[in-house]
Amino acid sequence: MKLVDRPTVQVEVEIDAPSDIVWALVTDPARMGDFSPECEGGSWIDDADGPGVGARFTAGNRREARQWETTSTVVQCEPGRVFGWAVGDPSNASATWRYQFHPRRGGGTRLVESAEIGPGPSGLSAAVAEAPDKEEAMIANRTDEHRRNMEATLAAIKAAAERSARSS
Repeated sequence: MKLVDRPTVQVEVEIDAPSDIVWALVTDPARMGDFSPECEGGSWIDDADGPGVGARFTAGNRREARQWETTSTVVQCEPGRVFGWAVGDPSNASATWRYQFHPRRGGGTRLVESAEIGPGPSGLSAAVAEAPDKEEAMIANRTDEHRRNMEATLAAIKAAAERSARSS
């Protein structure tokens, strides 16, 4: 796979909690630091105080010895249905992330997380530019890493949402 193919990773989890509880966790940039192995959390900026199309937030990230901050713009926001954001320039994002919420019969939520790499510049695109002959291996490594991180993130969101549902 090449960057031009916009590699995508998708994972999902069944959560024994209603979508409003899950929504509140997923749409809070500060809480993401509690769940994600790579994202250290963030905050709304530009006077935004919550999710909405066009709202922006920053987030700190750490991968191995590298740390960086991103600015993202919400590009999809339908409470209880979908929450998505573009990292960097929304018209040329380095990545686009999305959470989809599917109510389950009898209660609960199936939460689907996806990430599409590119088409904009990123650490990965810079690495590929330096070693284009290793592009496919680099992409495979990064998408595998995304999958592991996303599975860990969803497991942590599931645990927090189910604790919250039991206590309410």
